[in-house]
Amino acid sequence: MELGLYSFAENTPDPLNGGHLQSPAERLRDLIEEIELADQLGLAFYGLGEHHRPDYVASSPVTILAAAAARTKSIRLSTAVTVLSSEDPVRVYQQFSTLDLISNGRAEIMAGRGSFIESFPLFGLDLDDYDDLFEEKLEMLLELRKGGKVTWAGSKHTNAIPGIAVYPEPIQKPLPLWIAVGGTPNSVARAAYYGLPLMIAIIGGRPRQFMPLVDLYRQTGAKVGHDASLMKVGISGHGFIAEDSQDARDVAFPAHNATMSRIGAERGWPPGTRAQFDASTTPEGAYYIGSPQEVIDKILLQHEWFKHDRFGLQLSVGTLPHAKVMKAIELYGTVVKPAIDKALGS
Repeated sequence: MELGLYSFAENTPDPLNGGHLQSPAERLRDLIEEIELADQLGLAFYGLGEHHRPDYVASSPVTILAAAAARTKSIRLSTAVTVLSSEDPVRVYQQFSTLDLISNGRAEIMAGRGSFIESFPLFGLDLDDYDDLFEEKLEMLLELRKGGKVTWAGSKHTNAIPGIAVYPEPIQKPLPLWIAVGGTPNSVARAAYYGLPLMIAIIGGRPRQFMPLVDLYRQTGAKVGHDASLMKVGISGHGFIAEDSQDARDVAFPAHNATMSRIGAERGWPPGTRAQFDASTTPEGAYYIGSPQEVIDKILLQHEWFKHDRFGLQLSVGTLPHAKVMKAIELYGTVVKPAIDKALGS
């Protein structure tokens, strides 16, 4: 199994540091250091989410990944996600092709519809077209990935391309493309229909309940004739690691709860509680928060359920002290990863 990290480049008041708020420049410097450390520890990938909100600083994640590419050697660099519905597929292809060249073949696209809606009014799009935008632009991006001269008829949400080659050409042909989903069966079936790898974000509830979605993905892919070896599944979730499980929960909770409660208030959810948080850190819960052994056990338990190929840990949800995040990455790379590799024969 490939183990990696992802981040939304959160920049919120740090509850463990008197509510200190970094400047965007400071946050990005820390983020690049985190990616560098993940590379040095041999982690497989780093994903960076696209958001257009004041509490995140990655509205242009490919720009940040390009900076990281110049300071890393082997880690794969991905978005988590590119909100394809509000992007121009030609520019997405060009940006990631450029990233692929800078990184010497380490770029990946992770496309999704996005869980926030700020990009739609920002770029003059109608939320009523939420799914149609993604479907049409995904089809166009798949055509662009083939390389060479592109002929695209265009439709409601995309312009026609009359047999024009798009540059620059990437090293990887085609560029790797994952589809990220939250839990919608139609989104899972779409990834399977196109034979694209699937990343499922599990950020609440009971992860075991997502097993039918993984089954749907594999069964649908088989029905439409895709090679089972290409139908990769990834699982991602919130996490934090410390030497001691209680310390991990105590450190992670204030920032995590503040972030999730703020987002919940926007969506009509009640504020979270410490009891709910702690329940989600148990073996059957959604959060990978605890000691290295607890995180190892949870990843392996879920591998029994999903037989997934990739796992992504989100560090962090809400702002935590940089030193503590770096220590969590260190434990992930030096303790968790070797144990998973040994257990699964990687």
